[in-house]
Amino acid sequence: MFLISLAVIHIVCLILLILYCRLTVGICKCSKHLYGKVVIVTGANSGVGFETAKDLAARGARLILACRNEERGTTAREKIVSATGNNDVHYRHLDLASLASVRKFAADIIKNEKRVDILINNAGIFYVDNIKTEDNLFVGMQTNHFAPFLLTSLLLPLLKSSAPSRIINVASTSYMRSKIDFENLNMELENKDTYTCHKAYCMTKLCNVYTTLELDRRLRGTGVTVNCLHPGFVDTNIVTTIQWPLFRFIKPVVRLTMKSAWEGAQTSIYLAVAPELENVSGHYFSDCRERGLTKKAQDVDIAKKLWEVSESLVKLK
Repeated sequence: MFLISLAVIHIVCLILLILYCRLTVGICKCSKHLYGKVVIVTGANSGVGFETAKDLAARGARLILACRNEERGTTAREKIVSATGNNDVHYRHLDLASLASVRKFAADIIKNEKRVDILINNAGIFYVDNIKTEDNLFVGMQTNHFAPFLLTSLLLPLLKSSAPSRIINVASTSYMRSKIDFENLNMELENKDTYTCHKAYCMTKLCNVYTTLELDRRLRGTGVTVNCLHPGFVDTNIVTTIQWPLFRFIKPVVRLTMKSAWEGAQTSIYLAVAPELENVSGHYFSDCRERGLTKKAQDVDIAKKLWEVSESLVKLK
């Protein structure tokens, strides 16, 4: 009898959790059009990035899909054009694991685009081994932080000349489970026993938050805003890469509480189009609502130092 009662309690709790997840999903209700606007979305070939790009294309934007894989990028373009009727959608190669690729992409944009109104740094990876890129940076840190940092910095002149314009960084609530270790920012001190992809991912997401805060400070008065967001626990390709043994068994149940990629894209879309956010900058959002950051994540001195260290590591100066 006790076991039956316990099972019932667990089922009821699960149902309540599923209902809570469904009822608290934020949906962007803004119908603003983006005709004449140029939008760049990194990692737009699948998941949250694809759904974000498709929505913005449907609003009439000139859309640039910045993706590493040409086949997937061109396939995503074809799907978006077919779904929206907007032919002004373009694939451009961008490999965040190569700073040379980032510089080449930025140079192409500066040469061929008259403006950039919205930059969405969406691309990211979760499960990755502790290996270095051709730039001698840990691949997880480079893909999730250093490369987007460099890309944003290189495009700032164009974003400023296009003002009012917006920068959107896809972070994660995982930032709360990390701290910046400047002695180990590039995972140099990790070995096979101490390194975990989760630890690395959390630090990259905290870097996204700090970068947003420092960039906001530097951009005040320019007409360019920058905000970051938590898309939620979304059922995308990142989830399929999670290799924790226990997760394999609970995944079917966990997926009942997860957002779809379309739902996960809503906050990115909201930050890109909502008129009431035109002068809002340096904030963190989730489910289309502003959320408070932890006290640790609001440390302006750490944010400034991270910016300066990042500039040095990507050889920006």
